[in-house]
Amino acid sequence: MADSIAPASKETVRLWRIWRTTRQMLRDRGYEILEEEVEVSLDDFRARFHGPAGENIEIDRNHMAYTLKPSLEMIARYTKSDRHGNKKEPEIGTIRVEFNGDTQIGVKTVRNFAHTMEQNSVYSGILVTAVSVSSACHKIAQATFPKVMELFEETDLIVNITQHELVPKHIMLSPEEKQALLERYRLKHNQLPRILKEDPVARYLALRRGDIVKIIRASVTAGRYATYRTCQ
Repeated sequence: MADSIAPASKETVRLWRIWRTTRQMLRDRGYEILEEEVEVSLDDFRARFHGPAGENIEIDRNHMAYTLKPSLEMIARYTKSDRHGNKKEPEIGTIRVEFNGDTQIGVKTVRNFAHTMEQNSVYSGILVTAVSVSSACHKIAQATFPKVMELFEETDLIVNITQHELVPKHIMLSPEEKQALLERYRLKHNQLPRILKEDPVARYLALRRGDIVKIIRASVTAGRYATYRTCQ
């Protein structure tokens, strides 16, 4: 008779939720990932990272790492044109996601992750940490420019904030949509209401300065209405 699988521990459930949120987040940004690889069940998560023994061993966060490529639509959204209309190199590429369970995160950890990004030839990286990181770590992350490194705490990802009923739908506009919007209303970027890069939804979508998002809200009279914000 096959061994029965022990009930999932709270820590396993917690890591499953965090891991799943990162995949939902990257799907929503436009990376290539199948829906069945996003909405992975708790049982499948345990089987993948615990193995047949169920709860006999702790999950190794290193095994939770993964890499995704941007979709063609995403590449088009991040490809700008010069003043002659010629397309530049896309400002997007493969992304690497890693999880770190250390009780202390220092500059060395962040530099090591930057080195991992370089070794794997990825354009972007997300490091999810079990504890908060210092301002010095954030400075190191910013220093990887033009590559993009993002630092998230696990507590930020236990719940997908965009699925909360009080959070309206945010849609990032393509370069063509941005231009059409500004021309239609005869506006400049700085004349639109702002959304800060530190805003939770802005971080979820990885908005960059100058990006414009369409925000769709519920309305008692109109059903739905849209507003626009530019990232600062």
